[in-house]
Amino acid sequence: MAELQTPVARSRSGIVVLLLVWLTGCAAVAPHRHPAFEGQGRSPAPEVASCVGFWRSLDDAIDEAGVRDGQEVRVTGRPYLRANRLTASLLRTADADDRATLVRTMRELDRKARDAELANLPASVRTKLESTSGAPLDAAVARCGEVLLASDATRGDLSVAVPDDYQTWKRAVGLYPLVKFPFYRGVRGYQGETERIFSLPLESLPVSGKLLRVTVAAPERALPDLSLGRDLPDTDLFAAAARHAPVFEIDIADDNDRPGSPFLGERGAVGVDTTRAQMHVRLSHSPFAGALRAQLVYSIWFPSRPKAGTLDLLGGLLDGITWRVTLGEDGQPLLYDTIHNCGCYHQFFPTARVRARPAPGGLDEWAFVPQALPAPREGERTVVRVASRTHYLQRVSVVASPQDSSILPMVHDDSLRSLPLPAGGRRSLFDADGIVRGSERGERWLFWPMGVREPGAMRQWGRHATAFLGRRHFDDPDLLDRYFEPAP
Repeated sequence: MAELQTPVARSRSGIVVLLLVWLTGCAAVAPHRHPAFEGQGRSPAPEVASCVGFWRSLDDAIDEAGVRDGQEVRVTGRPYLRANRLTASLLRTADADDRATLVRTMRELDRKARDAELANLPASVRTKLESTSGAPLDAAVARCGEVLLASDATRGDLSVAVPDDYQTWKRAVGLYPLVKFPFYRGVRGYQGETERIFSLPLESLPVSGKLLRVTVAAPERALPDLSLGRDLPDTDLFAAAARHAPVFEIDIADDNDRPGSPFLGERGAVGVDTTRAQMHVRLSHSPFAGALRAQLVYSIWFPSRPKAGTLDLLGGLLDGITWRVTLGEDGQPLLYDTIHNCGCYHQFFPTARVRARPAPGGLDEWAFVPQALPAPREGERTVVRVASRTHYLQRVSVVASPQDSSILPMVHDDSLRSLPLPAGGRRSLFDADGIVRGSERGERWLFWPMGVREPGAMRQWGRHATAFLGRRHFDDPDLLDRYFEPAP
């Protein structure tokens, strides 16, 4: 999603403003919430009926405490399963064996989300739920999840719909068919300026402060199995991530350019501790050219994108970059893509193993490819040059054994789903809509007709809308096939 560089002038009548206020109230319920149960509530089996009652109490407690995790969507009628865009897509065409694997994967997605939600519940609520269940809460959740899943084994009516992260009502009220034309010019302006920066000789790129390279330690063992649905310990994930980790070369003018670790302060205020820099990593998957490809995802966080002035709509608290490597069946990179942690500035960097499909025309945002890359050979790393203040990417290079890099520890990206609070207890960095509250940008008052929820705010994995024009998400299962094909 490219941020626009020029304001879009428009006017609204009083009736449209009133309609906007009314619709804002109507849209307060998060789209990732679903009814609790459909079938098991009438089950004659006492154990199943008991678990249904417990699960309802659990979900009520989570919602009342405001600790609902928004990374995946609960499956309608089966709230012990959660789905993301990939599992929902694969389920539509899966045979019986693949369907069973996907259901087990969705059960695992719910388990991980529940771990965060349970950790974030107030102690008094946990105690009350444990007294109701008659067992430690974690054990009761694990047991009932499996009981409910087993009771559903013979039902074949499972279907999953994951809502997108666009608000259609905003596009309707904001006259999207009309205002998309000036927005398109703004997007093309951003892309043209980015292409100009990428065309400069590397030594000509401006430096506002001092260049610092950060990466992770080199891998010490072979690439592990990265298959979808496999329980991958963090040790295996970190081994895989180390092999393909980027080197971020950052122009550091002040502490806002130093990577760090997000934390929660008093009353849940968010910040980034630059004395404790980490690289957050995760494993994802995406179909491409008839096969499911493993993807390694790396994120770094900055304290802010400082404002250039009082009229700067793009600056604000927290900023960050996410870099993704899509691997071929041989475990070597096919292509790279990147966003800021708001979903903004989606860029692709294909290797010679794939080629971009031609744009079909029209105003929807197509894949923006500012640069192609060679596939790294043994011992080579990708170096991602990052500008000061804006944290825009300026160049990507493939170099042999880059020197003088600060080594960051790796942590799983899911750790952000439950962070400690200074006075005790825990909360997620994200709210139930997947937004980091406090990271909102002034651009939301100008860009809302594009339908993106809180444009410019930092987001949770699975909640990144990446285009103003059209609809696109960072985790769309057809993303790679839409824009690329294997090179002949």
